[in-house]
Amino acid sequence: MDIYTELAELTQRAKNDEALKRELILTRSEPDRVKAFCDKCAELGYTHITVYELLTAGEDFCAAMLRSVNGGGVEAPDNWDDFYEMFFDEIEK
Repeated sequence: MDIYTELAELTQRAKNDEALKRELILTRSEPDRVKAFCDKCAELGYTHITVYELLTAGEDFCAAMLRSVNGGGVEAPDNWDDFYEMFFDEIEK
């Protein structure tokens, strides 16, 4: 598995499990919220969701998007390169 697969699976779990969703949202109130989120993910068995992987996944996605249009003309939504924020945006809809 990779971070993309794990985030997709965790997103679906959180959407269908209100208690899990609340636990994940609570990590956002921690002083180091990204680390707290990743620690919770590790507790749940998602070993590829780490601070490093979240950062590089966003950078990789952003770079691929820019390469696909030769570096220009990208109309992207807010936080399009921030997988941490995109995860919470998705489960809080």
